[in-house]
Amino acid sequence: MSLARSAPASQVVIDPRPKFDLSPGLYMQFMEPLGSTEGSIEAAWDFRRDDWHAELVRVTKELAPPLIRWPGGCFASYYRWREGVGTPGKRPTMVNLCWGGAETNRVGTHEYMEFCRRTGARALVCVNFESDGRRHWARPGHGLGVRSAGPAEAADWVDYCNDPANAERRKNGARAPFDIPLWQIGNETSYDPHGFDRETAARRTRVFAKAMRKVDPDIRLIGWGDSGWARRMCEVNADVLDYVAFHNGIRPAWKRTPLHFEDWREDPAETWKHLMSGCRCAETKLRRMRREIAGFDVKLALTECHWSLPGRHRSSVQATWAAGVAAARVLNVHSRHGDLLKIATMADFCGTSWMNNAVMIKGRRAHLMPVARVMALFRRHVGTKAVTVAKAPRDLDVTASRRGKKIFLHVANVSRTRPVRAKFSVSGMKVLSGRAFEIAEDPMLEIHLHTADLLEPRERKLPTSMVWTFPPASVSAIEFTTRQAGR
Repeated sequence: MSLARSAPASQVVIDPRPKFDLSPGLYMQFMEPLGSTEGSIEAAWDFRRDDWHAELVRVTKELAPPLIRWPGGCFASYYRWREGVGTPGKRPTMVNLCWGGAETNRVGTHEYMEFCRRTGARALVCVNFESDGRRHWARPGHGLGVRSAGPAEAADWVDYCNDPANAERRKNGARAPFDIPLWQIGNETSYDPHGFDRETAARRTRVFAKAMRKVDPDIRLIGWGDSGWARRMCEVNADVLDYVAFHNGIRPAWKRTPLHFEDWREDPAETWKHLMSGCRCAETKLRRMRREIAGFDVKLALTECHWSLPGRHRSSVQATWAAGVAAARVLNVHSRHGDLLKIATMADFCGTSWMNNAVMIKGRRAHLMPVARVMALFRRHVGTKAVTVAKAPRDLDVTASRRGKKIFLHVANVSRTRPVRAKFSVSGMKVLSGRAFEIAEDPMLEIHLHTADLLEPRERKLPTSMVWTFPPASVSAIEFTTRQAGR
């Protein structure tokens, strides 16, 4: 550290002129019942207390997601919402067709909305879009009935949640409406060749959107547009949709990488190199989606985004602090595209060891994973308007925003071994004071239940010189208080 302090400081120059509004929805989480793979929703419910696990609520409040998407995911393609309302003991158990196992429906619309209320999140609901055309889910046989649902059922759900006078909801104990603002039509519809084709999906989306808007004209709707479907979805539905959804499974840049196997621990430098490459995958996908919706008055919704590594039980590498730094880089990519990207995530929500989940649950305990620590840090220290990073050293991945006279930086030191010394300045403004909120650890540190506190951000005051040293492999949120120069 002493060598870094004696070296000349690189310049980080911020142009404070606002570019576009930054949406808080860039830090969304989504929960999906994953059945026999992990049982994320069932595991999150404390059946002894008949309530959400208190620890899950506590750590989710710490994570502070602005949006929580439910009930999925693929699960939405065979979810019948009325099975999850009414007297809990009378709700039917359903088979989880995608993930295996059974779901008790103990968690339904009312429980989901209570979880949102306790954690301060808004709701984003994904409706059953006629099973996305997948016949094996619509009519699975074996006495499982019809699992597909059409526009009338989706519209009824909107009415149940948002109409103040809805008698069914009031009978079930919620006199006040839930006022759910965001609804998604279709999930991964383009990924199954045995489901809807693009033209059918676009046409049926319009039928759903009109039925749902007839009930509540003020809702905002998301249609599915991945796999080259976005332009056609916009051509047919730009007047009834607010967003086009897509997903991003971030894959390493090389076909064979240490991330695919257990040898990632053997070569920390190579593992770091592959994790840092993930931001390029995010950038490529976003540029493609931007081109597809060009000319239409719709925004983008990245309703699922996570590392996509072959095989199950990949949480070992994703539990490392190196994965946390990699997530910071992807979140910075999302912010740079924030003029069109208004809803996004960088993690699944709770309980699965085979994805980069934000929250892990073990018994009665829960803790935040590295990706969640970074999401919580950035979410708490961010402005409402994006501004330009005019200059920054190569090893610092920096985005900037402002709220009034406050400037915020999100910084990842992408060097695994070298600190970076930097001097901050804001064009046309005088920096009066600053604070740094920093997470810096050994990149190969694996976070588990009993080590989670190691990633608590450390708050430090910036010196009046505005020169700061970023430790190797660190993620920081910087806040400046400013005033106009010359005043």
